[in-house]
Amino acid sequence: MSDTDDPSAAPLADRVALRADCADCFGLCCVALTLTASADFAIDKEPGTPCPNLAEDFRCGIHTRLRPEGFSGCTVYDCFGAGQKVSQETYAGRDWRSAPDVAQQMFQVFPVMRQLHELLWYLTEALGLPAAATLHAELRVARSTTERLTRLSADELAELDLSPHRDTVAVLLKRAGELERATVPGRGKRGRRGADLIGARLTGANLRGVDLRGAYLIAADLRGADLRSADLIGADLRDADLSDADLTGALYLTQTQVNAAKGNAATRLPPSLTRPANWAGSGLPAG
Repeated sequence: MSDTDDPSAAPLADRVALRADCADCFGLCCVALTLTASADFAIDKEPGTPCPNLAEDFRCGIHTRLRPEGFSGCTVYDCFGAGQKVSQETYAGRDWRSAPDVAQQMFQVFPVMRQLHELLWYLTEALGLPAAATLHAELRVARSTTERLTRLSADELAELDLSPHRDTVAVLLKRAGELERATVPGRGKRGRRGADLIGARLTGANLRGVDLRGAYLIAADLRGADLRSADLIGADLRDADLSDADLTGALYLTQTQVNAAKGNAATRLPPSLTRPANWAGSGLPAG
């Protein structure tokens, strides 16, 4: 499959603003979010409390040592560009240290913006699916509405009830995914939506075009599996082994999911995603 055949290749330019740019963010994920001491985080931290590793310049003081220091969860997290949007646009460059009067509201707005940017990521991908052409008009409206919501004032974002819009988008994404999966040759496969596949042995499995929405694939053995055009929205891939697997054109796959999994130089990813640095062969192209 060439890049021109890959539905995730077309909207790459539209996703630039949906990638985290920590240089333009005030370390919001390091302050606004809760940390719970576990295998992912070495400490407990309340929301609104800065991580002790956050430096004065809003950079992580142990960025190159996060995994050995017990903060592997930080290497998995992706804000979809919400951090820089809130920092530089919603609050026009005011940071929570120099403007403590807006700090608590900023920490409240950040997760709302992240949800909106995640929806934009999915909608942009759906608009690149040729088989979903009949839905493109509705998808464009949904994306325009979502973009408008990201431009609301801080006060409006803090009070925003996102549930109705999120539900509308979810229906569209599901329909778009179904249309795309229907083009897979010989697809008469059972859906595995929400399935408990924790630790499942799926080495070399033909999962092309399968509905894996919300499936629990924690620590699953997916070495050499064919996941092309599989719907992976909300699937839990923590510690899943994707070595030698083909995820070219996998639907609604995110960087967070990829970061949480294991892989190697032969793992094929959509061009919109980056091979994690801790994977073998991370210097190679993703696709």
